[in-house]
Amino acid sequence: MTNTDLSLYHITRPSNLTENAPLLIMMHGYGSDENDLFSFASELPDELFIISVKAPYELQPYGNAWYAINFDAEKGKWNDNVQAAQSRDLIAKFIDEAVEAYPVDKKNVTLLGFSQGSILSYAVALTYPEKVKNIIALSGYINKDILPESINETDYSNLNFYCSHGSVDQVIPVEWARQTPPFLEALNIKFKYSEFPVGHGVAPQNFFEFRDWLKTHI
Repeated sequence: MTNTDLSLYHITRPSNLTENAPLLIMMHGYGSDENDLFSFASELPDELFIISVKAPYELQPYGNAWYAINFDAEKGKWNDNVQAAQSRDLIAKFIDEAVEAYPVDKKNVTLLGFSQGSILSYAVALTYPEKVKNIIALSGYINKDILPESINETDYSNLNFYCSHGSVDQVIPVEWARQTPPFLEALNIKFKYSEFPVGHGVAPQNFFEFRDWLKTHI
């Protein structure tokens, strides 16, 4: 461990490799915390060095968020895109700190996000493609308001996306997620997109599919 000041509170599961381990960073959804996705850790490949981070904004009475959502706003939910962009950049900074602090391979970084964490996984990868390799985006969508203007001139050939959504998601409509494949295709980004007959959550078959996908991409 170096003297690097890590910018986000997090918990880790070390790799069975002593150096150059593939790094997996988990980002939870709105109202949850770092323990949520970390429940997957014991079922994921042993060579992964896993970090689960806690979002910076505390909610009452419990939980955390990557950015504020006004659920009472007209025309659906209103996102605080200023906070979202700040969290996007905070995650990018955390990636740099993590690859400096832990015995991991900076060229083999995977982001795994659920819901709000998924939205930010897309944003980090499409803003800082040089920092990541794989993205597992569960039950989220691409928020174009927190992407760079230069997106059509950027080389994303190193990225691989696994995207999934519940076909009866009551929180983030599946129609929003269905806009992801054509968006990624237009940027010539490699991806797999799947839907499962569930609501806003991760079905067992969804977990097994992204785990198998991850095994072939790390």
